[in-house]
Parts: sequence; C-alpha cells; structure tokens
Amino acid sequence: MALQQHIAAFYLTLWLLLHLSQSSAHIERASQPYMTSDATEIAGKSYDYIVVGGGTAGCPLAATLSEKYSVLVVERGGSPYGNPWITEKLFYGFSLLQTDELTSVAQAFVTEDGVQCHRGRVLGGSTAINGGFYSRASGDFVRRVGWDEEMVKEAYEWVESEVVSKPELTMWQAVVEFGLLEAGILPYNGFTWEHVEGTKISGSTFDAWGKRHTSADLLQMGNPENITVLLNATVKSIIFNSSGDGNKTIARGITFISSSGDGNQTYDYEAYLNHHGGDVILSAGALGSPQILLLSGIGPETHLSQLGIPVVLNSSQVGHGMKDNPGIALLVDSKPESRFPDAPQVAGITKGFEFIVEGGILPVSFNTTRIPVAVKLAFPESKGKLELNTTDPRRNPVVSFNYLKKDRDMDQCVKMAQLLKRVAGSPSVEIFLGYVPQNKNFFLSSSDEEMREFCRKNVRTFYHYHGGCGVGSVVDEDYRVYGVDGLRVVDGSTFLESPGTNPMATLLMLGRYQGVKILRERGELAY
Repeated sequence: MALQQHIAAFYLTLWLLLHLSQSSAHIERASQPYMTSDATEIAGKSYDYIVVGGGTAGCPLAATLSEKYSVLVVERGGSPYGNPWITEKLFYGFSLLQTDELTSVAQAFVTEDGVQCHRGRVLGGSTAINGGFYSRASGDFVRRVGWDEEMVKEAYEWVESEVVSKPELTMWQAVVEFGLLEAGILPYNGFTWEHVEGTKISGSTFDAWGKRHTSADLLQMGNPENITVLLNATVKSIIFNSSGDGNKTIARGITFISSSGDGNQTYDYEAYLNHHGGDVILSAGALGSPQILLLSGIGPETHLSQLGIPVVLNSSQVGHGMKDNPGIALLVDSKPESRFPDAPQVAGITKGFEFIVEGGILPVSFNTTRIPVAVKLAFPESKGKLELNTTDPRRNPVVSFNYLKKDRDMDQCVKMAQLLKRVAGSPSVEIFLGYVPQNKNFFLSSSDEEMREFCRKNVRTFYHYHGGCGVGSVVDEDYRVYGVDGLRVVDGSTFLESPGTNPMATLLMLGRYQGVKILRERGELAY
C-alpha cells in the first residue's frame, strides 16, 4: 500500500510540474531571441553567420557573435522550455527512456560495436539531457591545444555566471563521496571547478531548486534582436560557390528540411550568408558535424561516390578518429525500486587523470530506478570511424568506436573493474544500502581473464563522443575547414581527447571563446 501511495504521489507531482512548467514557459521564452519552427519564415533570407546546431557549443557561440552580427541558429529539435523531463531534476534520465527516430529529445543509436547510445535532439543539445556535471578542462589540456589561458578563464566564467551552480549534496552523493575516499581516491578537494586528482564536488547545471539550465539559456546573454532560432529543421547540406578564378570553394549558405514528417519528404529550403565575411559554422556534435560535411560532399572520395554524393573536396579524415570513452558500471542495489533519480555531483579522479568514477540513481522505467557506480577510461587509444548509410540527414550515421580493441585499453578496463570493486564495497556504500552490494562477490573472486570478459560484455558509453573533424586533419587551429572558405566546425568533433571529467564545460566555454576570437579578428572587440 505504501508503494502505491508513493507512486500516486509521484504522478501527482508530475501533473503539477507539467502545469507549472507550461504556465511559466512563456516567461522563460520572453527573454529568449525569436524562435520559429516555420521554415518558410527563414527560406531565402540572409544572415551574417549561420550556426548549424543549437547545442552545447552552438548556443554560446551564437550569443557571442550576435553582439555585433546577425545570426541564424538552425536546430533539428524543438525547444526545451516547458518540458519537465528536461527542465526538472526530478525527471533526470526520463528523456532517454522514450525515444523515436525523428522527434524525441534524445535520439537513440546503436554503434557497430553493439553499444546503446543517445544524442541530444533539442535546443540546448546534450546539456538538456545529461547529468549536468560541470567541470573545467585541466590546465595541461588548455596548453596542449594552444588556447589563450586568460581568454579561456574569462569564457568559463561567462558560462558559469549564467547556467552553473554549486550543488548541495544529496544523501547518495555524500555516500559516493565517502566511498571514493575510502577506495583511496585522494586527496579530498572539496568543491572546485578545476580538473584535479582526487575526490571532488563540482558545479552543476541544476540549480538549488532542481531546475536545469541548458546552453539555450546562454542565448539570453547575446543581443536577442540579432538572433533567429529555427527549430525542428535539419540541415541537408552546405551550399558552395566558387571564387571568380575558380580556385577556391566558398560556403554561401545551407539547404535544410523539416525534421519531422515522413521519410519521403523532399521539399528543400535555403538560407544564405550575407557577403560580409561571415561563416557557416557547424556545431552539430561529434556525429552531426562530420555527417553534414559528408552529405555536403566533403570527405573521403571513395565513400562519397558509393552514395552518389558529388565530391566537393576529397578530405580523407572526415569521420575518422572517432573516439568514445569506454566505461563499465556496477549496480550496487539488488533490484529496481521506486526512488527519485539522482544526477552525479561528485567525481573521483585517479592518479594521472586515468579514470573518472561517479555514482548516480538512474531511471529504468517511469517509476523505478537503479543505483550504479560507474567508471570511465579518460584516454582510450582505440579509435573508430563514422560513415553514411543514407543521404537522409535526419537518420543516424553509422559509427564505430572500437571500444577496448587496443590491448592497453583492455588492460586499463581490468584496473577499472578492480577500482569499482573498492568503491562499491566501501563501508559507506554498504552502510547506506544495508547489505553487501550486488555482484561484489564476483569481483572478489574473479581472475584477470574473467574481468576482461566482464569488460567485453559490459562496456558502455559515458556519452562523451569526440573526433571526426579533428584539429590538424579536417580543421585548422582556428576551426576553419581545410580547403574551404567561410566554413568552420566548433564542437566536440574537433577534439582529439575528451577534456576534464566530461566535455560539457569545455564545449560551453569553446563556443564563447571562439565567438570572442572571431569578433576580435574582425576588429569588433579590443584585445
């Protein structure tokens, strides 16, 4: 009877939140730039910049450029506002439970490795569906990629002023914190934005009231009169012209279609760049940006020819160097129960930054959750690739990450399993649960070979995909696509490794950083 009452209260809360969110949605949208899902409003118009993808990097980039220029943001999904599955921490993880091919806010896909994954399909991108854990990149990462450290600091602080909060730990997160320390992940660093060895509390994009702040909120930081957001529209390809002498390929605009509708839809719309030195900037993510380049005729010539795509530029590395950080997880509870979800607020970062450990409470249905402790490999050697299997831009490309294929990655996974054993079997976790965690005995008695088999069968994603448009192979250090004028890529597809505990903070920063850099290059901001 108590369980039935709990479930009834849960759905009453859901009903109230739906109505509260709907009543407040117009207030939130009032401070946002103009948004429309009507493609005919945009068709044929010109803008100084076109940002393809209103996600983690795209929104801060558009907001920054709008300070001086007109910007069109094209987002394949809808608005996050008024949707409690996105905005409320109470429903963290719900958006991953119900997905479809064309309209859900999370688009599911299965890699060629057989691993179930998701990608954001909503304004705000993956910041609208992830755990909200905010942590900066290490100083070493910033120096390796050659960014200006003072500009990076200012860009992080710009993001943090609007969408990041210091969390109050939930009971389970406090347990995880002690469990990490008891497992030897030292020192204890308390609260910090920085990526440092040891156990730490970091920032969250969920505020003190449990409300999520996505990258879409950063659009308020720009000039709303200069930003137009086109929702529910998928870019089909980039429009190119040749220079007068025919020696240069120049991006001049985009072709796009409605994201919804049946698969036979063929009506195309176009939007263009003004002739003032602006760019088409792809910020569609590690899967979306290489996919759009390939659909536009930029990629390996043989692959493009197989699909009948006219070759604009034979760029052999588009879609190559795809990486995802392999992880494994251990369920410490014995069965699904009716608990509220809990997003990670604490992380354990081992020596050399090799492993990242977190714990959460994840929904497995709309009224039950499980409690996993999970660990990821920060620097995998294994790489895969992304290719097209259709020219419909709304469908997922084919991607493989070759999880744990390199011997070193598998050796590291065995060490990750041993680390999970220590965390899950820590005194704090056992006291919290009131019993010995599920599967603990397996780890206590397992040989290295048994652990390798466990890794092979249970490897999972942390959703930190990167690569496909790498700096130095597809784009230069200013994120301009080699061989094409007026075209850039600014998102995680350019990364050679995933920064920090996870890339969200650095991608948010990168959008701001690159926007400021472009404005400075054009003389619109002082150095």
